[in-house]
Amino acid sequence: MSAKKIAVDSEKIKMAIRSGLPLSITTYTLPHEMEAYMGDVLTIFLTELEQAHMIQYLSYCLNELTTNAKKANTKRIYFQEKNLDIMNANDYRTGMATFKNYTLGNINYYLQLQKKEKFYIKMLLQMRNNKIKLEVRNNAELTIFEYKRIHDKLTRAQQFTSVEEAISQVLDDSEGAGLGLVIMILMLEKIGLTEDNFQTLSENGETVTRIILPLSEKTQQEMSIVATEFIRAINDLPQFPDNISRLNRLLSDPDSKMSDIAMQISSDVTLTGELLKLVNSAAFALATPCSNIADAVKLVGIRGIKNLLYSIGSLEALEKAAGSKEELWQHAYQVAFYSYNIARNFCSNDRSVIDDAYVCGLLHDMGKIIFETAHPDLLKRVMLICKDKGASQGTFEKLISGVNHGEIGAHVAEKWNFPDTIVNVIRYHHEPESAPKELQKLTTLVYLADAIVHYQRGDIDFYQIDPSALALFKITSEEQCKSVSERMLAAYKRENSGR
Repeated sequence: MSAKKIAVDSEKIKMAIRSGLPLSITTYTLPHEMEAYMGDVLTIFLTELEQAHMIQYLSYCLNELTTNAKKANTKRIYFQEKNLDIMNANDYRTGMATFKNYTLGNINYYLQLQKKEKFYIKMLLQMRNNKIKLEVRNNAELTIFEYKRIHDKLTRAQQFTSVEEAISQVLDDSEGAGLGLVIMILMLEKIGLTEDNFQTLSENGETVTRIILPLSEKTQQEMSIVATEFIRAINDLPQFPDNISRLNRLLSDPDSKMSDIAMQISSDVTLTGELLKLVNSAAFALATPCSNIADAVKLVGIRGIKNLLYSIGSLEALEKAAGSKEELWQHAYQVAFYSYNIARNFCSNDRSVIDDAYVCGLLHDMGKIIFETAHPDLLKRVMLICKDKGASQGTFEKLISGVNHGEIGAHVAEKWNFPDTIVNVIRYHHEPESAPKELQKLTTLVYLADAIVHYQRGDIDFYQIDPSALALFKITSEEQCKSVSERMLAAYKRENSGR
C-alpha cells in the first residue's frame, strides 16, 4: 500500500516569501513521503520566486543532503550500540569498517532507534535580501574525520569539468563514496555557483549544511523595474494633508511656543480628539483625565505630537485612496499597540524607542497598504510599463502581493518628508539586522510585534520568529512567547472595547 501524499500549504509558503520568514520541516526517519513533501515545498518555493531553472539542481542537492544527514544520525546510533567512540580515530576506523554492511540489512531497526533517541533531520528554506537559503540540519555534530572527508570531496570536485568525469574517477566505497557530494557541487556550478556558496559547519550541537543562492539577475532586474515604476506612479497618491503639514512646520520652528502649537491643534477637531485620546490612554496613566489641550501638549511633548501627526496624516491620506482595506489598518493598529507595550516593558531606559514605537508599528506596512489601496487603473498602467520593459507579469504580481513592500513604503515616507527613523523602520521591518545600527532595537521591536500578531492568528509558527529578536527582549521559549502574546492581546481588546 503506497504512502499517503502530504499536502502542501502553498499560502504559507507565499507568506514566508513575502515576509522573509524561514520555512522548516523536521523528520526523524525521512520516509519516502517526507522526501516527496520536502521536494514539493522546494518546488513551490522556487516556482513562486520564478526560479524554476533551479528546481532540478536543488532537488538533487536536497536529496543528497537529507540522505547524508540521515546516514550521519544512523552512524551515531550504530557507534553507540557497538560501544565505540565516534570521536576516537581508532574507534572510528573500526566502526566504519562494518557500518555499511550491518546497517543496510537492518535499516528500519536503526531508524526507529534514531527516532527514539530524537535524532532529527531538518530542512530550512528562506528568501531574504534577494538571496535564497537552503539548509539541511541534523543534531549530530561533525567529527574531525567527517569534516576532513567533506573538505576532501569539495577539493576533489574542483578537479572535474563534468558529472560524467566525476562518476568515472571517484572510486571510494567506505562511506557511500562521497560521489553524491562531488556531483552536487558540479550541479551548483551549472547554475552559476561555486563552492563559496556552500558551507558545512557545526553549530549549537547541529551539523549545518547551507547553500546560499542569489536570485537570478533577470529576476532582480525585473523586481527593480517594477519597484521603480511603482514608485514613479506614487506621485498619483494623495498628498500629505495640508493642515498637518502646516502644524509640522510649526513644530519644527525653534521659535514656536507651546501655546501657539496648542492653539493650532485646538482649531482641528480630529487632532484635538486624537491628542486627548492619547494622553488619557493607559500609556500616560493619569490620576484624573486631561481635557485641556495646552496641558496635553506639554504631556506629550514635541516628538510625541509629531509622531501623532505622522500617524493621523498617513491615515487621512491613505484612507482617501481607492479600495481601502480595513483589515490591513486593524493589523497596523494592533502592531502599533504591541510595539508600544513591548517598548514600555522591555526598553524602559530608552525614551526614544518608547516615543517612536507606536508610530513605527502603525506605519510598518505602509507599502502593503499602498499596494492594496492603489486604484486599478494605476496598477494597470504600471503593469503595462513594466511589460514594455521586459518584466514578467509574475514579478509584477509578486510585488503587488507584498514582496519588497518595505522599500515601497519607505519611498512614500520619504516623499512625505517623514524622519529617517520612521523611513528606516518601514524599510527594514522584515530584516532588522540590515537597519542602521542605532535603529536596530526599534526595528527589531516592530518586527517582533508584527510577528506576534501573525503568530496569534496562526499565520506563522513559533520557529519562524527570528531567535535573535526573541533573545533581545528576553523571550527564551514558546511558552514565554505565548504568555507575552496573551497578555498583550487581552490588553489590546480592553483598550479597544469601546471602539
